[in-house]
Amino acid sequence: MSSAAEPAALRVRPLTESPALAELAAEMLARPKAMVQLTPDEARLIAAGMGLVTFPPGTTLLREGAESASGHMLLILDGEVSVDSEAAGTPDAPLALSVIGPGEIIGEMALLDGAPRAVSCTAVSAVLAAGLSRSGLAALMAAHPVVAAKLVVVLATRIADRLRAVSQQVQVYAQLAADSHEELARIRSAVQRTGTR
Repeated sequence: MSSAAEPAALRVRPLTESPALAELAAEMLARPKAMVQLTPDEARLIAAGMGLVTFPPGTTLLREGAESASGHMLLILDGEVSVDSEAAGTPDAPLALSVIGPGEIIGEMALLDGAPRAVSCTAVSAVLAAGLSRSGLAALMAAHPVVAAKLVVVLATRIADRLRAVSQQVQVYAQLAADSHEELARIRSAVQRTGTR
């Protein structure tokens, strides 16, 4: 894993400079996913503190293992992002975990805890995203603590959903490994029986 700094985002401007994109971000944030829901007005308050950023295809948005000074998250407004893991693959051939698109959030764990990035995220196509930094979250907490608390619950729910999906994948891989072990044992047994004749 690389310990290099995260790739610098391209030009960031306030999301509110584009009212249509700010409203799109608010709609995406308010989609029902958690036991605590953001109202449209609460989602607009969050969107007002976000920055708008674009990434050309092939750009690394987040790098696995990177220390994140800002601990920002990105809400994908348009485009597709590949989520990859060097830890599960190799630095030269990371394991592709998924491809995500509009409405998905990346980097929310570092937003909450400031820890190094767990995976790498690369733009598959041109990506338009709304970003929220730790300082933006802190400002939201100071000005609107209830809204900030609801946002944290929404993010925690998304993280929990991802962990459940990973757990299911691990169960599938474990079953595949067990099946492979059994098949290898059968082959060894057959080779041994053939060799003793």
